Amino acid sequence: MDWLEAAALLREQQETAVLATVAQIRGHSPRETGAKMVISVQDSWGTVGGGNLEAEVIDRARELISSGQGTTELMTFALNEKVATHHGVQCCGGEVSVLLEVLVARRTVAIFGMGHVGYEVAHIMARRPVNLVLTDSRPDAVTPERMRPLFAGQAAVSVHHAPAPELVLDDLPQGAFILVLTHDHAEDLILCEAALRSQPSYIGLIGSHSKWQRFYKKLREEGHSEEQIGRITSPIGLSSITGKDPASIAIAVAADLTIQWESLQC
Repeated sequence: MDWLEAAALLREQQETAVLATVAQIRGHSPRETGAKMVISVQDSWGTVGGGNLEAEVIDRARELISSGQGTTELMTFALNEKVATHHGVQCCGGEVSVLLEVLVARRTVAIFGMGHVGYEVAHIMARRPVNLVLTDSRPDAVTPERMRPLFAGQAAVSVHHAPAPELVLDDLPQGAFILVLTHDHAEDLILCEAALRSQPSYIGLIGSHSKWQRFYKKLREEGHSEEQIGRITSPIGLSSITGKDPASIAIAVAADLTIQWESLQC
């Protein structure tokens, strides 16, 4: 597997990696400008020159992955016996600059309910570099014709007609962002309870304060603690956006969702 295949596979597996590229050389160097490698927490593919130079690049790449910060960094190495890295010297006689770019794993946004609001939220999220999972228990809500416009953006979109939509939760990666926006309050409640048994980064439930009070009571009766139930955000969306039409609600929800995931990077 080459570095490009590795980058694609790691993205598919939701694993953060670093792309290292030989950006500039002066004098003799072990690789040419543009040589690349991809580094994950446990493996690497391709090469930027091997030896102590590459060992330093791998060490730093894994530090960047561990930091959780999506960043770019330029490392410069003098390849002579007078300059030692942590791994020793490399005596090619030149100078090499290597650009490190963090390839942050795509976030997963799962929208349950493709009614008016869900569809509008999906349109916004489809423009983002995310894995977008769209689910509805009604076949007419997720027809190929209706879903087709959502495949034109950056998102990797998967669509599910699921009579028991809570089963889709089992296939979501840890840390997914879950939006519960279905047409049916009973279905919403089932999804909320199922989501509390998984490991998402965010659970958002559409509805009024009175709906949330009823759900809170039912979830407590089902044995969920206050701390567990506190993982659910309801009502969802930025409160400063007060429009009640589907597009305005979707903008409020998408904006709040973006704030939530950016806060996890800080």
